[in-house]
Amino acid sequence: MSDAILQTAGLTKEFRGFIAVDGVDLRVRTGTIHALIGPNGAGKTTCFNLLTKFLQPTRGTIHYKGRDITGMKSAEIARLGLVRSFQISAVFPHLTVLENVRLALQRARGGSFDFWRSESVLKVFDDRARALLEDVGLSEYITSLAVELPYGRKRALEIATTLALEPEMMLLDEPTAGMTHEDVERIVALIKRIRAGRTILMVEHNLSVVEGLCDTITVLTRGRVLAEGDYATVSKNPEVIAAYLGSEHV
Repeated sequence: MSDAILQTAGLTKEFRGFIAVDGVDLRVRTGTIHALIGPNGAGKTTCFNLLTKFLQPTRGTIHYKGRDITGMKSAEIARLGLVRSFQISAVFPHLTVLENVRLALQRARGGSFDFWRSESVLKVFDDRARALLEDVGLSEYITSLAVELPYGRKRALEIATTLALEPEMMLLDEPTAGMTHEDVERIVALIKRIRAGRTILMVEHNLSVVEGLCDTITVLTRGRVLAEGDYATVSKNPEVIAAYLGSEHV
């Protein structure tokens, strides 16, 4: 029986004759942290958008937990437990940190987001929201507006709202982009904590993050898979060094 939670075959995306993703076969094993890396223009973000159905593939198939999700919409696959974050933080800036997580938790009601509900009704989500915020190191920011958070803390809030959806698989789009060294260390520690019981696929440029976190790395270049393996394997691959890592990593 396959241990892959997410698998693609011949995944391809063309834009008016330009092939952004070209026949990608990707296999993400259950319970692992898997990275997509590559130079700018390699097709990483387009691949992410195909997997989460923000784009439809020109050709190829996507299977999640053995189910063909190629023709599904993004909201449908999120309900299956495949949830993504974005490179640009996607939180409600003028809601408090607690309100942002509580809003995500309202998904459990199975209906609308209940914006018109009384404060007392929504307080049933507070304990779980506080627990999630503690998990991501934001307990002291509960009453702060999201817009007031430092950039690294805002990314942690986004991860908390993603966790509120109880994903079995998380797709993180450059979770440490634009962060200070201290914030990078904090997010890496956070990802290590939240990996228990779930699978993580991430696009990441910071190679020290990839080295310390990821079980498997897929290197893309010009829309194709160039190499795959653990960090020790791909970092010694001459084609990878030439295309992405640079001579200092030889």
